[in-house]
Amino acid sequence: MSGNPDDERLEELREKKMEELRERKQGGDAEAQQEAQERAEAQQEAVLKQHLTDGARQRLNAVAMSKPEFGEKVKQQVAALAQSGRVQGQIDEDQMRELLKELQPEQQSFDIQRR
Repeated sequence: MSGNPDDERLEELREKKMEELRERKQGGDAEAQQEAQERAEAQQEAVLKQHLTDGARQRLNAVAMSKPEFGEKVKQQVAALAQSGRVQGQIDEDQMRELLKELQPEQQSFDIQRR
């Protein structure tokens, strides 16, 4: 630059504008990701509502409250089963119990023997 104060001011304004555009783009990407995630969750809830009876939904919600990771895994599994067409009709509470038993991780038992 020629050292002209107007040129320096113009360059400062350009840099500010570029920084604002970068921040806006990053914020837009995060908003788009969040919106896509919310749509996916809403779609999953709709599938669950369609394929679960009230009792099964209550049981699943109780599991999700006590073990959130396991509850989310079960929700994903039920939604996948429903979307693949492997679920005929609705899943009732007894079927949900069986599904929970199948998906439950193997629990290790510890036998402590005293001498």
